[in-house]
Amino acid sequence: MSIVTKSIVNADAEARYLSPGELSRIKDFVTSGDARLRIAQVLTDSRERIIKEAGDQLFQKRPDVVSPGGNAYGEEMTATCLRDMDYYLRLITYGIVSGDVTPIEEIGLVGAKEMYKSLGTSIDAVAESVRCMKAVATGLMGGDDAAEAVTYFDYVVGGLL
Repeated sequence: MSIVTKSIVNADAEARYLSPGELSRIKDFVTSGDARLRIAQVLTDSRERIIKEAGDQLFQKRPDVVSPGGNAYGEEMTATCLRDMDYYLRLITYGIVSGDVTPIEEIGLVGAKEMYKSLGTSIDAVAESVRCMKAVATGLMGGDDAAEAVTYFDYVVGGLL
């Protein structure tokens, strides 16, 4: 839920007008919209590169994942791993565009630990894949944009661990 929606819902629940503080936060949200859209565009336009480079980094850091018995062993399982990475990158773009982690939480993190545990997938490896994507993605951005994006990547990592 965006800051705009949250502010309106909270004010309406109390049958009041938006407070000066709420209006100021909404103004900041609107003002930061161009930057959030720019970051999401970089992630979207570069998604194949981010996934490939981050996957290569992950498999170098965690060779157990692609070794016999690992969750990404073999072409089909490696493709599944990269698909999951793409899924989390997409969720991160949703969070960035909305300026809120709620879409990440509701769409992608609720039940993720349990699902991976039931599949015998290492949560640490999944979290490491997001860290690798963060490194590649933020390398494609300037300082302020990278700092904004980091918040969402770190949120996913924290939600997985």
